[in-house]
Amino acid sequence: QVQLVESGGGLVQAGGSLRLSCAASGRTFSRRVMAWFRQAPGKEREFVAAMAWNEATFYADSVKGRFTISRDNAKNTVYLQMNSLKPEDTAVYYCAAEGIVYSDYKTYPYWGQGTQVTVSS
Repeated sequence: QVQLVESGGGLVQAGGSLRLSCAASGRTFSRRVMAWFRQAPGKEREFVAAMAWNEATFYADSVKGRFTISRDNAKNTVYLQMNSLKPEDTAVYYCAAEGIVYSDYKTYPYWGQGTQVTVSS
């Protein structure tokens, strides 16, 4: 049974940093696309960042230069380092695995439960 468990969310002031973790179990994702999405209240889920099997990385324009996705294959874990956070980054952040189109949430079969990130102004 595949399971993705996120952690690391919380409340932070604008300009601060958080690091999200996504621990995978039940399957090895070292050669799979891993990604982060987020969803704010009343909005559609949106792409944040992804890492391909060859460690190529992709970012939404809104987070480029501020967020960094990385993975530790030995721990089957993917991370999202978020710096210079803004109030508009407030959302529930989801980890996802094995997407076909890295930026399209509809193509990902595996999801975590989400972790809340709140950035105060």
